Amino acid sequence: MARDERSSLRVHEPPTGGMRLPEDSALPARRGDDLRRFLPGVEPDRRLNDWGRSERVEKLVDQTLFDFFYHYWFRCEVEGIENVPATGGALLVSNHSGALPPDAPMIGKAIREEHPAPRPLNITVEHFFKGYPGFSMMLPKIGCVAAHPANVQRLLFDEQQLVLVFPEGRKGTAKLYKDRYKLQRFGRGGFVEAAMRGRVPIVPVCLVGAEEAAPIFAHVGLMQKLTGLSYFPITPSFPHLGLLGLLGYLPAKFKIRFLEPVYLDPPDESGAFAEEPWEDKALVQTVAHDVRARIQENVLEMVRTRKSVWFG
Repeated sequence: MARDERSSLRVHEPPTGGMRLPEDSALPARRGDDLRRFLPGVEPDRRLNDWGRSERVEKLVDQTLFDFFYHYWFRCEVEGIENVPATGGALLVSNHSGALPPDAPMIGKAIREEHPAPRPLNITVEHFFKGYPGFSMMLPKIGCVAAHPANVQRLLFDEQQLVLVFPEGRKGTAKLYKDRYKLQRFGRGGFVEAAMRGRVPIVPVCLVGAEEAAPIFAHVGLMQKLTGLSYFPITPSFPHLGLLGLLGYLPAKFKIRFLEPVYLDPPDESGAFAEEPWEDKALVQTVAHDVRARIQENVLEMVRTRKSVWFG
C-alpha cells in the first residue's frame, strides 16, 4: 500500500457507548502520523540512526584516530573522487588487504574530506566480528553493518546510501606479503546481485599502500585454534606487542583511486531491459569478473608507477 494511501486512512470510530477521546486530545487522528513524539526519550540528546551509528562516537574517532592516519601517517592521495555519486545509492567495491585492514576507514575519510558533497559511507563487515566483546559494539557506532544481502538491499534501494564491500573477504586480509596486490577471487558475484537488486551503479575502488602498512609474513595455525581468532598472523608488530600490535601500522603512503561507475542496465536479446537481471548467473559472473579485472589492472599500474612505498 502506498504511503499517501496509508496516511488517508482514519482511525475507526469506537462503537456507541464505547470510550471516546476528548475533543482536545493531542493524539493524532491518522495512522500515518509520526507517533514518536509521544514517546519519552531515554536519552533525548543522543544521535543514533537505525543501524546504531553514533554521530558523537563517529565524530570523535574521525577527528582523532582517522584524521591522524589519513593526513599524517598514510598521507592519502586521492584520484577520481568525482566518480562517487553525490546523490542516490551506489555500491563501492574495493581490493582488501592488511592484518587489521586500514583501507575501509581511509576510503570513508576520503569521501568526507575530498568529495564536493560529502556523504556517510556504510562499511560491510564479516559476521565473525560479532564474537569479539567491545569490538563488536564499536563497529556499528562508526558506520559498519553486517555483510548480509538484506542489509545491503535496504541501504542501497530503500535508503539510497553509499555502501562499501570487499568481495575478497577474509582471503584478502589473510594474504601473505609475497602475494601482495594479487587480488583474490571475488566470490560468486554477490555484490553484483546486490547492485542489480538495488538498481544502483558499482564504483570500483583501488587502494595501494595497505599491503605494506600491515604486511603479513606468516600464519600460525596452532595459535589460531588456541586463541579462536579468524587467523593468527605474524606482522612487524604482532604478536610481540600484543593486541595493540595489530594497530601498529607502518607509515606507507596510501593512494586511493575511484574508477568510473559501472551501470548495470543490461538489455536482453530483444533489446528490452530485464526486470530481474540478477537471475542471470552468467551475466552476474561476467560483471564480477570485469570489475575485478578493472581493479587489478589499475592496482598494478599504480604500484608500477609509484616512486616509493613510503613517499609515493
